[in-house]
Amino acid sequence: MKLKYDLAIILLVIFVVVLFSNKSYGEEYQEVYFRGKVIQVDNLGSGEDGMSLEQKSQVLITSGEYKGRKIEINSLYKENHPYMNLKVEEGMKVLLVTNEADDELGEVYLHDVIRDYGVYYLLVIFALLLLIIGRGQGLKTIITLVFTGIIIVKMMLPLLLQGKDPIFVAVMSAIVIIVPTLLIIGGFNSKSIASIIGTGFGVITSGILALWIGKISYLTGFSSEESKILIYMDNNINIRGLLFAGIIIGSLGAITDVCMSISSAIFEIKQLNKSLGYTEMFQAGLNVGRDIMGTMSNTLLLAYVGGSIPLLLVLLEAELPWIRIINMDVIVTEFVSGLAGSIGLIIAIPVTAFFAAVLMWLDN
Repeated sequence: MKLKYDLAIILLVIFVVVLFSNKSYGEEYQEVYFRGKVIQVDNLGSGEDGMSLEQKSQVLITSGEYKGRKIEINSLYKENHPYMNLKVEEGMKVLLVTNEADDELGEVYLHDVIRDYGVYYLLVIFALLLLIIGRGQGLKTIITLVFTGIIIVKMMLPLLLQGKDPIFVAVMSAIVIIVPTLLIIGGFNSKSIASIIGTGFGVITSGILALWIGKISYLTGFSSEESKILIYMDNNINIRGLLFAGIIIGSLGAITDVCMSISSAIFEIKQLNKSLGYTEMFQAGLNVGRDIMGTMSNTLLLAYVGGSIPLLLVLLEAELPWIRIINMDVIVTEFVSGLAGSIGLIIAIPVTAFFAAVLMWLDN
């Protein structure tokens, strides 16, 4: 019976993935990007500023409509420069861009170096390890990861670009992600249902807290350069709402992990000793949750701080007083993000333990 439920859920997820994959959102880029390989480089000496290196490269196009064509590209290199920091070398794989006119190849520019191969290698290693060590469970994990990625890219982000309410979109996306993911990983049973309930409580708590603190702290949502760019785009995006949507989605993974760990622990204990009552199972779940709580809260906080290290170094070098630092929009945003997610995680622990204990006790 469990196998039938798992297969039904997997087929449902595949159907939703295909459904969303067939949709296209937004306008296509006018630029055309393709891959190339540098086969020859000539260093022409200093550029006009006398400080940069001018390079002339012969590049073989290795993808797209013009695959196999050789072109020449001029570029400038300057060490530690934010925009001219690409020094072309023979054999280097590069990303090229052109403003294509009809069927003719327009002027081609060197856009960047190809970096995606490293990502693909890691993905292959990751998938192989999941399949070798996790076997069937590893396959389910891969399916849920693909499903989550497509929901975010094909549903959540396009809806946000259309100007839909960010908090509503984030909550709906979280629900769409949580339910199939936990049912596939844990099966259709009390363990998964308790995990879903606990995760929902935790994520909603994080969102409400972030919304409340963000309001009384007058957070604007303009704590990053990307959010400032969005305001000039031709749409009606709620930038402040994006901040709270990000907190909801950012806390989802850690809270889901904690809830499934607690439910699984109670489930295994119950399988070993079917005479256990509700109180014993609830206490066992709380004990497991307390052990997880410290490390997962650190995980959330360190994840948010890790993305702000350059900013923290700038503030440290500037020797700004604490009252100035703690009242900066970007700093308060990071604090609210980390703490709201951690509080949601803490709330999810007793909620998950309670529902897991009750549901598994009722299974008797």
